[in-house]
Amino acid sequence: MALLGVDLGAGSLKASVIAPDGRLLGEAAEIIETDHPRFGWAEQDPLSWLAAFNAAVPRALAAAGIGARDIAAIGLSAGAHIPVLLDADDRPLRPAILWSDTRATAEASDLHARAGELILARSLNKANATWSLPMLAWIKRHEPEVAAKTRKLCLAKDYLRLCLTGTWETDFSDVVGALMADTRNGGWSEELCALIDWPMETLPPVVAPTQVVGGVTAAAAQAAGLTAGTPVVCGANDTTVEFFGIGAVEPGMGAIKLATAGVLFSAADHPQVNPPISCYPHILPGLYYTATGTNSCASSHRWVRDKLFLPTSGESDGGAVFAEMDRLAGGAPPGSGGLLFHPYLQGERAPYWDPLLRADFVGLTMQQGRAEIARAVYEGIAFSIRDLVEQAREVGQEMREVRLIGGGAKSAVWRQIIADVTGLSLSLPGNGDASFGAALIAGVGVGLFSDPRAAVEACVTTVARAEPDPARQAFYNDLFDLYRETQQALAPINHKLHALVAPDA
Repeated sequence: MALLGVDLGAGSLKASVIAPDGRLLGEAAEIIETDHPRFGWAEQDPLSWLAAFNAAVPRALAAAGIGARDIAAIGLSAGAHIPVLLDADDRPLRPAILWSDTRATAEASDLHARAGELILARSLNKANATWSLPMLAWIKRHEPEVAAKTRKLCLAKDYLRLCLTGTWETDFSDVVGALMADTRNGGWSEELCALIDWPMETLPPVVAPTQVVGGVTAAAAQAAGLTAGTPVVCGANDTTVEFFGIGAVEPGMGAIKLATAGVLFSAADHPQVNPPISCYPHILPGLYYTATGTNSCASSHRWVRDKLFLPTSGESDGGAVFAEMDRLAGGAPPGSGGLLFHPYLQGERAPYWDPLLRADFVGLTMQQGRAEIARAVYEGIAFSIRDLVEQAREVGQEMREVRLIGGGAKSAVWRQIIADVTGLSLSLPGNGDASFGAALIAGVGVGLFSDPRAAVEACVTTVARAEPDPARQAFYNDLFDLYRETQQALAPINHKLHALVAPDA
C-alpha cells in the first residue's frame, strides 16, 4: 500500500509515492513552461498541467517499483491564487494567470481604495496583484468576452483534479487565496464577489482538504497509468500542504522555502492580519499560518546558471552546473569580495511590493570571478529572505523552530548562508515538499492515519541542521544594511529605466 502526492509548482509538476511510514518510494517531475508575453506577465496553459501529470505519474510509479493498484489514495496541491476559467464544456477560456503576474496592480489598488477594510475583515488579506480577485477584475475590464463565457472557476489544483475525477470543488485555503473568502462561515463571500460583479454560480463548493471527493475516471486512469476508481482527496494550496507536510503543527513553528519563490511561514493559533503578510487557514482546524514571499528565489539561481554558467553552445548537464556553482560558492569568502546581488528579476513582492524593481549586481571588480558571483547570488537571495524575517519580527512574529524546505534547501552551503544571514537555527526535514504533504493528506482522507497529527508523527523526520556562526552573523548584519541601502538608492532608477524602455508595459 502506498500514497501518491502530486504538486503543481510554478516551474514543474512533481509526483511522489510514499509508504505509510513516510519513506519516499519513488518520484518524478515534469517541466512546465511559463509564458511572459509582456513585462510583469506570467501565464501557463492549464492543458500543459494535465500533460505533465500524465507524464510524471507513470515514471513515479515505475521508480517506486509498484503497480497502480497499490496506490491507496491521491492528494493534490498547487500554487495559490491561480484562477482557471472554464466554458460550458469545461474547456479553459484563456491561459492561467500565475501568482507572480503583476498585470492587475491597478485593479488591486482600486479594490483596496474602495473596500480595503472589508476585504481584510472577510478574507484576512490585502488586495494586491498576486491575488485572484484583482486578476478577475482585470479580466472583466480587459477581456469581458472571457468573463461572459465563464461557467466554472477553478483554482489550479482544482482544475487538475477536475480532469482526474470529473468533480468540481475546492478547499478553504484556496478560497482565502482567491481573496474571495468569508472567514465567518468558511465559504465564498458574496460581498467580495459583488465588488467586481463576479457571479457566485461560477464558484465551486467548499469541502475539507482531506475529504475524498471522487475516484479517478476510466479515461484519466488510462492516460496516467492509474487504476480507475482510486480515491482522490480535495487537497489544498501548495503552501498549506507543504507547511503541514514538514510537521509544522504547533503555534510558533516556522519554515523558509527555497523554491521558485522564497517564502517565510509561521504558525499561529488565531488569524494574524498584518498585510502585506498573508494569512491562511492551516490543515488542522483552528490553526492558521502566515506566509510572505519574495518573487525570485530558485528562479534567480536558475537564471544566473542559465545565463552565466552554462556553456554558450552544446549540451550540458544543468544539475552538474548547479553542483559546480555550489562548490564555487562554498569556496568564496563571506561577502563575495564586496559584491551584492538583488534578486528582483520579476519585480518584488514582500516587503516592497514594487513590480518595477530590477535585479542587479553591485560592486563588481576585476578581482571577482565565478566563485564570487555564485556566492553573491546565494547571499542576495538570503538577504531577500531576511527582509521577510525582519518584516515578520516588526509585527511581533517570532519563530522558535524553523524548518528549511524547497529545492535550494538541499545545498549545505546555502543552508549555512541563510542561517548566518538570518541568525535562525534551521532544521532540514527528511521530506519537505508539497507533493509529500499532499500524499499525507490523502492518507488522512482514506483513514490510513487517524488525523493530521498522526500523519506527521508517523512520517516526518529531520536529517540535518544549520546553526548561525556568531562572527559571520555579525559580518552579514553589516552587509545587510548595505544591501538595503543600495536597494533604496536603486529603486527610483529602476522606475526611470522602466519608463524609458517600457513606457506602455
